[in-house]
Amino acid sequence: MISTIVSSVLFLGCLALILSEKIHRTITAIAGAALMVFIGKILGFYSESGALEAIDFNTLGLLFGMMILIAMLEPTGFFQYLAVQAARASKGSPVRLFVLLGTITTVLSMFIDNVTTVVLIAPVTILISQIIGISAMPFLVAEALLSNTGGVATLIGDPPNVLIGSAANLSFNDFLIYSFPIVIFVWAGALILLRYLFRKELSKKPKSIKAIMRLNPSESLNQPKDARRILIVLGGAIFFFFIHHTLHISPAVVALSAAAIALVWVQPDVHEMFKRIEWSVLVFFAGLFVMVGGLEHAGVMDLIVSVFVQFSDIDPLLFGVGMIWVVAALSAIVDNVPITIALIPVIKGLGENGLDISPLWWALAFGAGFGGNGTIIGASANIIVATLSEKTSTPITSKIWNRRGLPVMLLTCLISSILYAIFFRWM
Repeated sequence: MISTIVSSVLFLGCLALILSEKIHRTITAIAGAALMVFIGKILGFYSESGALEAIDFNTLGLLFGMMILIAMLEPTGFFQYLAVQAARASKGSPVRLFVLLGTITTVLSMFIDNVTTVVLIAPVTILISQIIGISAMPFLVAEALLSNTGGVATLIGDPPNVLIGSAANLSFNDFLIYSFPIVIFVWAGALILLRYLFRKELSKKPKSIKAIMRLNPSESLNQPKDARRILIVLGGAIFFFFIHHTLHISPAVVALSAAAIALVWVQPDVHEMFKRIEWSVLVFFAGLFVMVGGLEHAGVMDLIVSVFVQFSDIDPLLFGVGMIWVVAALSAIVDNVPITIALIPVIKGLGENGLDISPLWWALAFGAGFGGNGTIIGASANIIVATLSEKTSTPITSKIWNRRGLPVMLLTCLISSILYAIFFRWM
């Protein structure tokens, strides 16, 4: 009983620190993991070997492999090339530019981590907005919201999906079959709503349309040969994601193999490339895995499962829809990654108690992915664009975010709940 209380207090304390942002979340995760192992050894419920077993190396391997590919592609100018092409295609129309940049961000976020997507696209968006003389705020908010939304579509598009796919043994194709079609409708609804919410800002005429037409996309692509090679490897990786179950290999093996091939073929400056990898994200995940592993060994997850089991008599469809909204609300308050890691063993426990948990994995994915849009701290991509917007004349505040992000969260959760209910029997 003491181990249950102590481990729970430690985990909730770490979540509170992550939410407060007074200490970097990676530092909190490292300290929390170390304390969980230390206290676990003293109270006899956890050990170093148990902590290592709790880390999901399949998830970390997949993320690391994809991070290497993107870290190699970033300096080639490929992402800037796409953004400039969109700017020219808009012909100076703010609405057209809004839709094009939003669509590019959504597509990229299906294959690249949301944080990386906005880090690459947002600075170019700010530059384009300054050139044509319009506010970058609506574009930046939309890019963060749509990157969170689009990332739910695929196995590799969103960190919670990577976690869920590894825990539930879901393939790349599973996400294309069950998640991608729903995300298309959700994304369309989000884009239409955002167009309405930003109707005032997008109605303003640009000051310099000719300037945008003078931009040369080819000047952005400064390493075309390397970009072409990396894109070929990335395309090959995506192909093998489709068939990895048939070949009996994990997505992590596919991602790491692709990274190895790209490294040998392109031979980049390794020191510079490794500087662009989000090491803090990988360490953050590992720390959370260790902490949640401690909760499992202390029996906390069994207690939570027993509470959930009491509600198992509720109609499974209503249970799943309820999970979408509960997870979404939690993800709006706390980053969706720790929420997902904490709930995975709970869902597994429900399965061990005889509940059909196949649909619940999708409820968790939808709730975590769409719920992160609700507040400025709900997803890492939100914080990134808010920080970058401080360089502009219209910085993004919590008040500005809540007026746009919360309606988008509610609409996307509503659409996904309706479609989840319609297709529940096939999930």
